[in-house]
Amino acid sequence: MIHCENIKKSFGTLEVLKGISLDVEDGEFAAIVGASGAGKTTLLQVLSSLDKPDGGKVMIDGTDISKMKSNALADFRNRYIGFIFQFHQLLPEFTALENVAIPAYIAKRSKKEADDEAEKLLHYMGLGNRLNHKPSELSGGEQQRVGIARALINKPRIVFADEPTGSLDSKNKDEIKDLLVRLNTELGLTMLMVTHDKDLASVADRIIEIKDGLIC
Repeated sequence: MIHCENIKKSFGTLEVLKGISLDVEDGEFAAIVGASGAGKTTLLQVLSSLDKPDGGKVMIDGTDISKMKSNALADFRNRYIGFIFQFHQLLPEFTALENVAIPAYIAKRSKKEADDEAEKLLHYMGLGNRLNHKPSELSGGEQQRVGIARALINKPRIVFADEPTGSLDSKNKDEIKDLLVRLNTELGLTMLMVTHDKDLASVADRIIEIKDGLIC
């Protein structure tokens, strides 16, 4: 599902990724771990199309995204990729349902179809009684579940997660950990996650360790 060859990325004179090659299989749940500054998030951003490598090739489900132009890449990202962020990145002026539905609106699905799918996903997340609540009215764990529902609205093939429990307390961490496992097993999603949390990483099918810009 994900294939990359000799990925390199620098910021000024700082070489962050030094030639990484990696494969992630369809339906696999993989966790990227390593010390701060090792290149974990940079690798995730490159593999997920949020950033371009300085060298190398990235392929998702057989498509070479390294060669795609910005408009085509944005469309591909919206249809095939879901993102889960550490700090939710919900829009404060919109309700939970609206936040979840926004990627579907961007994909030009009808409002009714998008809203119905958003409501269905929020029920799946255990938030059926929070549809019309704004982010400020939700707990941190609830906000993260809204963010996860948003990642799923366009039925992506792959979900990329960047420290998905990093801003949560221990109870909510456990709930999100269990939810991520459910998404992988019940929906068959390919998942690639960056985390410092050893307990969270332990539920993945495979742990990929990065040190000094290279896979150990």
